[in-house]
Amino acid sequence: MTFKLPMFNFKKLWLIALVLGWSSYLSAHEMSIAEMTIRQTQAHEYIWAWGVPGRDRPIGQDLKVTWPDGCTADQAIIRCGPRGFKGQITLTGLGDTYSAALISLATQNSVQPQVFTLTSSQPKVSVDDSGVDERSSLEVAHSYTLLGIEHILSGIDHLFFVISLLFLVGYSKNLLWTVSAFTLAHSLTLAASALGFLVLRSPPVEATIALSIVLVCAENLHSRQTFTRRWPALVAFIFGLIHGLGFAGALKDIGLPHDHIFVALLGFNVGVELGQLLVLTFLFLVYLAIRRQKHVDSFRKLSIYIIGSMAAFWSLTRIASLLTL
Repeated sequence: MTFKLPMFNFKKLWLIALVLGWSSYLSAHEMSIAEMTIRQTQAHEYIWAWGVPGRDRPIGQDLKVTWPDGCTADQAIIRCGPRGFKGQITLTGLGDTYSAALISLATQNSVQPQVFTLTSSQPKVSVDDSGVDERSSLEVAHSYTLLGIEHILSGIDHLFFVISLLFLVGYSKNLLWTVSAFTLAHSLTLAASALGFLVLRSPPVEATIALSIVLVCAENLHSRQTFTRRWPALVAFIFGLIHGLGFAGALKDIGLPHDHIFVALLGFNVGVELGQLLVLTFLFLVYLAIRRQKHVDSFRKLSIYIIGSMAAFWSLTRIASLLTL
């Protein structure tokens, strides 16, 4: 007696895997950053709250806060002794619901609020109500690099664009030039926007990002030698300028420490690149594992249709939101 293995519909299995992965992805990155605002009202007294007034942002009430020595707090007021609001703030619970926490501290002596970033690997920060940021450049670089990695791995539209470029050029020497052009472009506009030299509204930027994915996916579905296929690095550079503005919008939400602006900017950009390389490396390992399978072309085409369809939906919704502004 012989037994036959059942024939699986690989397209359906691939689609189910993507849908399940997408669903778990949304769950994993919901409410990933908590924000705390602290503002001095009088000597040795501060008001504090989770969230930013007037903005619908994640809160962090399930995080445990340890205040500097000599300070006590209730649900709204922090009171400190003669030493003032100086010492360490520690957040316990980072890495579970929240990947990071942002603390904005506005004192009577500071020109603008100080922004501190805490992560599971750096759950403590030294604060000083004199307005001096006591963190070292290395601490700031480490925090913002982790935030850059977090942002690119949770920025599904940016990743979809990179994956679409990968499908277009394949693992060849063109991929190096294409990804390098994309990196250079978004680094330029990220820096220009974060430093205030270039300011654009977020809605049209987000709509253009979605349309860029649709374009590259459409180019993947034919073999004609169009401009995009002949010059993928140039196309990646042009759209990379727009994606950089999207990164800058996220960095604006996070905030840059006044005393370490360039270190934080560089760290965030390095984190974005590291996250991008992680994804490309992972996909290369997947490619090596399945390249000899007869269904590889089907996987590729189905993936392109799924990415393109989602990008088209984002394009329509983002353009519609523009029209309602």
